[in-house]
Amino acid sequence: MPPKPVDPHETRAAVAAVLPWLAGTAEQPPRPVLAAAVRLSLRTLEQTAPGRSVEVRVPPFAAVQCVPGPRHTRGTPPNVVETDPRTWLELATGRLDWASALDTARVTASGGRADLSNHLPVLRFE
Repeated sequence: MPPKPVDPHETRAAVAAVLPWLAGTAEQPPRPVLAAAVRLSLRTLEQTAPGRSVEVRVPPFAAVQCVPGPRHTRGTPPNVVETDPRTWLELATGRLDWASALDTARVTASGGRADLSNHLPVLRFE
């Protein structure tokens, strides 16, 4: 079953709510606010890069499967990306580029398809 479509306005509003924190001008937002921004931006990635060959994990809030290619069905996926909520949101909004996130070990990526650079950012704020 395909994922429920994400409302782009809802996603933008959820991510906009955490932008001051990402900019370093505010404290970490409340858990529900942070969770909404992570979940909706991940679901946006899932829609813009449909597929099931890569699992993107942002614990403790969400994981999605995306990127075209061979479908994973059992056990640990061969292509996994994992990061923390702040790093994910920085990647999702273009505040951090993929190569820098890998170079500084802020994201782990295993498998030949686990390169999200062509799918990021998922949202842009000017």
